[in-house]
Amino acid sequence: MYDVVVIGAGVIGCAIARQLSRYKVRVAVLEAGADVAMGASRANSAIVHAGYDCEPGSNMARVNVAGNALYDEWCRDLRVPLKRVGSLVLAFSAADMEQVRRLYDNGVQNGVPGLEILDRAQALEKQPGLSEEVVGALYAPTGAITCPYEMTIACAENARDNGVEFYFDFRAEKITTLRDAVEVENDKNVLFRSRYVVNAAGVHADEISRLMGDDSFAIRGRKGEYILLDRAVSDFARCVVFQAPGPLGKGVLVSPTVDGNAFVGPTAVDGSSKEDTAVTQEGLEALKAAGRRSLPDVPLGQPITAFAGVRAVPSTGDFILGVSPANPRLIQAAGICSPGLSSAPAIARETVESLRRAGLFLPERADYDPVREKEKPFRSMTEEERERAIAQDPRYGRVICRCETVTEAEIAHAIERTLGKPTVDGVKRRTRAGMGRCQGGFCAPRVMELIEKYGGVPMEKITKNGGASRMIVGRTGQEE
Repeated sequence: MYDVVVIGAGVIGCAIARQLSRYKVRVAVLEAGADVAMGASRANSAIVHAGYDCEPGSNMARVNVAGNALYDEWCRDLRVPLKRVGSLVLAFSAADMEQVRRLYDNGVQNGVPGLEILDRAQALEKQPGLSEEVVGALYAPTGAITCPYEMTIACAENARDNGVEFYFDFRAEKITTLRDAVEVENDKNVLFRSRYVVNAAGVHADEISRLMGDDSFAIRGRKGEYILLDRAVSDFARCVVFQAPGPLGKGVLVSPTVDGNAFVGPTAVDGSSKEDTAVTQEGLEALKAAGRRSLPDVPLGQPITAFAGVRAVPSTGDFILGVSPANPRLIQAAGICSPGLSSAPAIARETVESLRRAGLFLPERADYDPVREKEKPFRSMTEEERERAIAQDPRYGRVICRCETVTEAEIAHAIERTLGKPTVDGVKRRTRAGMGRCQGGFCAPRVMELIEKYGGVPMEKITKNGGASRMIVGRTGQEE
């Protein structure tokens, strides 16, 4: 019997779990995938938005601005990278400048600090190399970049260290509301009983909601494709560069990453399947054209990879938060598209308060620890630090991923702290092994050996990202 079951282990579900771990309540997180950050949290723009483009008075506006302000504290305690590089919204015409002024007014109403409307010369000071068509821009100094999957992993690890339980490969198929509890069951008749359910199921949140009697909204998929550029050519990107937004969102942007790369994206393909993460040639061509419109010399000839994610777009046009009017034991954190990553800390706080209003007693824990410790990456160590690390653990002396200088010790530690079953992509997100130029062409077999060695997963059962994504079908000389 749990006090709260959180359905979904993306950045929203894990942030909520972390916030709940401050209190003397029993919490379980149920995730359909093999690991945390398996949906939009592993493939998005990694932007902490300032909050100027949200409609004043909306849930989005409130939690975006509040969440942005919380990011410094959360990233400090969770050891997650955060860079306040600022953001620009470019105007290419007089009509675009009217859009920029509207966004400025929105931002002022929403309480976004430090907004400025720039002329062309001022915009070029913030970001050299802008198109000759650019006539001005909106500048938001609180715009920032982070790592979405690292934030998700960090929240989950800190929640687990404070007593939250995580269960993976659990897809809720049946939810029964009783007089004083809720029963959540999967297709294998595994059952969890809880006083309350928090719906943080991403693109599947409408399905979970309907299982609990609330059909007040629908979620549609909106696919976004990205091109990631080599670190060697990323120094051109100083801040996050948007174009004036359109009906399908914030548009294609060019941005640096906290890991030293740069990217162009996303596209916005409405009506996509909730599981469609395929990259298309049409999408790539659209990205190239849009990227060159902002920065004509963007080095698109040196990509490392392309990828796609699916955003959860709600039919309401706004985040769906709080106690469901259809079921008092259902707390919604649904329809969280952009700026969901930016809003996660504030959504977590609001969700806890919604549970309190719903009747959950939340006494604070005296032993709650908000800090998640993280070892310093070998690639970032000084020579003296590397020598000490190797002396203490010789596995630091064996580099597994050459592109990102990731060692056996780091991969072993990542496998040991994985909440679910270790996968190749799970190791990649925790260590960057496989994220360099060769995209795992050299290190993937070595990573698999270490998953078998330290994670106890037989080689033929190791997957790329859970489910049926097996890396090999069997061992030589053995029948399938």
